[in-house]
Amino acid sequence: MSAYLGVDIGGTASRWVLVDDNGEVIARGSAAGATGHVFNPAERERLLATLSTIAEAAREFSPVAACLGITGLGESVHDAVRNMVTALFGIEPSAVQLGDDMELAFRATFAPGTGHLISAGTGSIGLHLSADGELIRVGGRGLLIDDAGSGTWIALNALDQLYRRIDETGGPAEAAILATELYAEMGGVGWDKTRSFVYGSDRGRIGTLAQAVARAASQGDAIATDILARAAIELARLATALIARTGPLPVAFIGGITTLHPSIKPALLAALPHAVVSFPQIDAAAHAAQWARQIQQANETTS
Repeated sequence: MSAYLGVDIGGTASRWVLVDDNGEVIARGSAAGATGHVFNPAERERLLATLSTIAEAAREFSPVAACLGITGLGESVHDAVRNMVTALFGIEPSAVQLGDDMELAFRATFAPGTGHLISAGTGSIGLHLSADGELIRVGGRGLLIDDAGSGTWIALNALDQLYRRIDETGGPAEAAILATELYAEMGGVGWDKTRSFVYGSDRGRIGTLAQAVARAASQGDAIATDILARAAIELARLATALIARTGPLPVAFIGGITTLHPSIKPALLAALPHAVVSFPQIDAAAHAAQWARQIQQANETTS
């Protein structure tokens, strides 16, 4: 029996699955997050460390083909990443399929040309893959530009609202509940603690503060509640943009923000009254493993 590897690498976590010749799952696991920004030496080392962890776990199965979806992976670095995979796993370069994690997530949710996918986690992005393979993206430009509706966006909006009130009144004022939850999540009270947390963290760690915002909203904090409502509007905007550009196809929302607070899903449905909206739970790594198996077996049949 041969083994086929599928890997879904996100900025905060990675997942991998191995399937056999019949498509049955024979192993699965997780590893640290990474990105495809291998032009950055630090990110290159992160990706190498993540792939090394997976390679060690998968070694006993000797996979013959692999499909990897890696966040932030551009075509210009495919060769460099393929060389990493080949060296670590011993897989022939021609048996390594590469793409970004969003294309992989789309294919795990829709057949090309049949839907719109919105991912809302640490970041946010909308994607449509046409029947002829054209990728249309909206949003997804990172926290310095936008990523509206994402966990990082929610967190930074909450901190902004809190510190505006501290500027104006000397204390959190009506943001007291929000302040308590944010400070608890950051491990301390005051600007020094906030500054070291935010400016000493990556976007994934900053995005964890969205959980504090959700807890504050659940306790009736009006500011937190408003931020979550605006997050849903921003995510719905991504869907609206894709619908306007490519047609009224079904919309699927994935990612942790959809389950962050009970208000999110109803708000998304309300913002898209004429769309068919779903909230699927996908297994992108398993889909990648099946994709690797199908491609490899097809190649063996025609060779």
